Amino acid sequence: MKEYKSDKLRNVGIVSHGGAGKTSLAEAMLFNAGAISRMGKVDEGSTTTDYEPEEIKRKVTISTALAPCEWQEHKVNFLDTPGYADFVAEVKGTLRAVDSTLVVLCAAAGIEVETEKVWQYAADLNRPRMVFINKMDRENADFYSVVASLKEKFGTGVIPIQLPIGAEDAFSGIVDLIKMKAYAGQGKAAEETQIPDEMALAAEEARQAMIEAAAEGDDDILAKYLEGEDLNDAEICLGLKKGMESGKLFPVLCGSAYKNIGVKNVLDAVLAYMPSPCQTAVLGENPKTKDLEERKVEDGFSAMVFKTTADPFVGRLSYIRVFSGSMKPDSVLYNATKEKSERIGSIFSLRGKHQEPLTVLHAGDIAVVAKLQETQTGDTLCDKEKPIVFEPIAYPSPMFTMCIAAKNKGDEDKLGNALTRLTDEDQTIKLKKNVETGQLLLSGMGELHTDIMAERMKRKFGVDVVLKNPKVPYRETIRAAVKIEGKHKKQSGGHGQYGHVWLQLEPLAPGGNFEFVDSIFGGAVPRQYIPAVEKGVKEALHGGVLAGYPMVDVKVTLYDGSYHTVDSSEMAFKIASIMALRKGALQAKPVMLEPICDLEVTVPEGFMGDVIGDLNSKRGRIHGMEPIGGGLGVVKAQAPVAEMFRYAIDLRSITQGRGTFAMNYSHYEEVPARLADTIIAGSKKDKAEEA
Repeated sequence: MKEYKSDKLRNVGIVSHGGAGKTSLAEAMLFNAGAISRMGKVDEGSTTTDYEPEEIKRKVTISTALAPCEWQEHKVNFLDTPGYADFVAEVKGTLRAVDSTLVVLCAAAGIEVETEKVWQYAADLNRPRMVFINKMDRENADFYSVVASLKEKFGTGVIPIQLPIGAEDAFSGIVDLIKMKAYAGQGKAAEETQIPDEMALAAEEARQAMIEAAAEGDDDILAKYLEGEDLNDAEICLGLKKGMESGKLFPVLCGSAYKNIGVKNVLDAVLAYMPSPCQTAVLGENPKTKDLEERKVEDGFSAMVFKTTADPFVGRLSYIRVFSGSMKPDSVLYNATKEKSERIGSIFSLRGKHQEPLTVLHAGDIAVVAKLQETQTGDTLCDKEKPIVFEPIAYPSPMFTMCIAAKNKGDEDKLGNALTRLTDEDQTIKLKKNVETGQLLLSGMGELHTDIMAERMKRKFGVDVVLKNPKVPYRETIRAAVKIEGKHKKQSGGHGQYGHVWLQLEPLAPGGNFEFVDSIFGGAVPRQYIPAVEKGVKEALHGGVLAGYPMVDVKVTLYDGSYHTVDSSEMAFKIASIMALRKGALQAKPVMLEPICDLEVTVPEGFMGDVIGDLNSKRGRIHGMEPIGGGLGVVKAQAPVAEMFRYAIDLRSITQGRGTFAMNYSHYEEVPARLADTIIAGSKKDKAEEA
């Protein structure tokens, strides 16, 4: 592939709900552009952009794939993104790298959950949007119904610039409303013909609506239109282009990626309406002055890493979008985010998994660099003399947590290395060691997300893992005050063992944790043994008396005891204290405590009743509801952590994938008696199995 300057580049993110046909469209565009010699199929696992084993197995896109092609003396970097919520990090990173988005919809399914989400992601970043209504050959395909729902959802700026010829089995081509010509047939065999007579009136009406929308995209064109003058094709295209760049217009195209109908027209529309990097600028902070600065393509070098992959053989692969200046292989750049120099080795373009080396990467282009040592996803690379730091990519917080452990003993080191590499690759994967349960917790966006991480660890790093629900870090406490004696007396040949204490156990207020009081007077217990008493008490509290969980919110007072001048020792007093604590705790009305979390659930207002009902079934307490605009509301509640492990799955089901939530630890509360009995029985069973 030859070099292309900024004005001859286009960067387009292909986004949609899963199953709308993004990957098939990318494949068809690569084929029509001559980048590949045959069209692969998702069902056969032969497409260019879905090449990871996990993608081929599941027939879904999991990772963003770069798919550059050449079309009419331009280079277009298409980025095929996942369409499932679990892999939102890939979409978020991609949208920071591209200049525009191609939103794909299924003509039968219409607007789906992720369609709404990716549309909003693109709107938040001011990315121009073009719509392709795919699968016009599918049963129940209805172009006009989908357009109507798009207008209802996203406004009157949704404007068709094409119409389909037929639908379902009868779909055979498209009508171009600018050229007022029909294009019938598949791929390179498609022919330009006259518009069918039965479509002439509909085409003329749609063209007038398009012209009116285009005129509003530019003041000069609008003035000419209002004066009653006819607009030529160039003026219509310019109005559409400007309207799209301003975020007011969203041109709609149609076709069938699978049958390769209308795909060449999509490539033409990308060049005609989507902005080049020359037309965009990016803001960043000068780390020296803390001022915001704008970078255009002609300014000093700046770039961002928007995606990282971990390869066990090649190492770290960093996907880079250059915003200004240019970069060459074997050069040294400055990582302004980390404030460290970074050596650049080879630079290459990727088309799926096919690599092609590059001698230079111009402003606006996208490529891949291997083995960067310091640079991670979201970092800014620039000239040290003209530093800038771009805003990092905003990722959602993970909502689904599992306990992860190596299946085979001795693989702990391999597991640690694999997790480090994969968390570097995916910013929505988080790791945390629960010090109370001793478990390593892996958090992600959903069950599919964590399952695929486990598969990748086995394939890439050779470590088999087990995923299971985390243990709940229960605790124990007491509800009554007692006085209890502990005596450890053992006589054998030589010195014996003698320790004797009287302890008073009292409950503390929640959050009081542990308090030890020494009330010995008159030397009943010598001073040198009192630390041993406290140590024994702490050891006994750590193991609890009901189910082996730590005991908290307990005050222990040492108020009496006795000793033997020869046989007493620190160990004897420690054992006596353990005996006293355990015996006394059982008499002090011990209870189980469970962690309670604060929840904020954001959902469309129409689902709030269902969400509240579900939370009530999970022993949740609703604290309030409030609208936040955009048809959304927030439910604030508290619920036991034990009920929340699979809440991400439940919420997605209840809200059709539209709900999100944030969860933070709040406090501990007493477990209901019926549940406490089950927890205690389960703990005893686990200990018996371990023994």
